[in-house]
Amino acid sequence: MIASLIICTVLYVATAIVMTGLVPAADLGTQDPLARALRMVGLQKLAAVMSFGAVIAVTAVLLVFQLGQPRIFMAMSRDGLLPPVFGRVHPRFRTPAFGTIVTGVFVAVMPSLLTPEQALDLTNIGTLFAFILVSLGVIALRRHSPNLVRPFHCPGYPVTPILSVAFCTLLIAGLRPWNWIRFIVWLALGMVIYFCYSRRHSKLQQS
Repeated sequence: MIASLIICTVLYVATAIVMTGLVPAADLGTQDPLARALRMVGLQKLAAVMSFGAVIAVTAVLLVFQLGQPRIFMAMSRDGLLPPVFGRVHPRFRTPAFGTIVTGVFVAVMPSLLTPEQALDLTNIGTLFAFILVSLGVIALRRHSPNLVRPFHCPGYPVTPILSVAFCTLLIAGLRPWNWIRFIVWLALGMVIYFCYSRRHSKLQQS
């Protein structure tokens, strides 16, 4: 897994170097920077291939989200963090039907309420904040449960999680102020659900 992360990092950095070498970085602030860079240097056919690949990639990400999020809801429901309806499995299709419907409606409605830039910024801040929580969780578990059996150990502990928190915080700080407001509102909504329902029904809390 570490090797795959290193390979992906090298490929991303190399692609960014090539792109900024082809065109100024200020001209790459679009939804398809790689295709734009190729068009600006006259590689129209290759840019079309990259655009097609981007469409396939976005579709794959949406499908993974549509499949994964209802199952996250189902796991949270079984832990008592969400109402039982999210954990019910369809008798015929054997899938979390209610969670799938909720996720589908959310994905269908949100593009009508947000611009592409706003959706991208929310995705960025949400992902970075999740990385911060995971990194802090590694440190917390090492302190409170040092003897816990772990199939995977974080390399370079505690430097790695500390650097992760620092760089993610730095990236979040560069996002636009309105993005912070939307994120705080969304986080506050989640906290309301947690304190009003999840905490009282959590099986871990009850045990």
